[in-house]
Amino acid sequence: MSAGITRNKALAMLRDFVQNERMIWHCLASEAVLKALARKLNQDEEKWGIAGLLHDLDVEITNADPKIHGLETAKILSNEGVAKEIIDAIRLHNEEATNEPRSEMLHHALAAGETITGLIIATALVYPDKNIASVKPKSVVKRMKEKAFAASVKRETILECERIGIPIEEFASIAVRSMQEISDQIGF
Repeated sequence: MSAGITRNKALAMLRDFVQNERMIWHCLASEAVLKALARKLNQDEEKWGIAGLLHDLDVEITNADPKIHGLETAKILSNEGVAKEIIDAIRLHNEEATNEPRSEMLHHALAAGETITGLIIATALVYPDKNIASVKPKSVVKRMKEKAFAASVKRETILECERIGIPIEEFASIAVRSMQEISDQIGF
């Protein structure tokens, strides 16, 4: 089944809606993580990648307001013919905007995958070279336990990786490796 949108069109939309380059890097990192998870879980890489790429499309429109962030993206993408599965995952990645629980594999993967990117970047930034190439998955897992480190990163959301059958150690490894592969595109 098709994603209903090409990656090129999705990337063009992202660049139209999001001006902050760091937020674009976050979306590219999320796309890479989601595609790696799709490969691991024998899911549709194109769909999962698009979900990662577009999940924060409305972040500037909504001013990242947790009460509505994700809902505007869902409206925008429904008018573009994007697959319902992608739209639902994006709508549900921000649990504060809906009263619906995440229930599908893609829902959990997107929430956990986009969240761990922040922890990985925060980990890279404490290294002298501030380079993602220096980040080790075990360091990310260690930082998970340090509540004061990157305190705004929701550890319980990252741990949703276990709901899709991937232990945190393996999840961190998949996420770090996928982000390292595109480090030239994400500024780290």
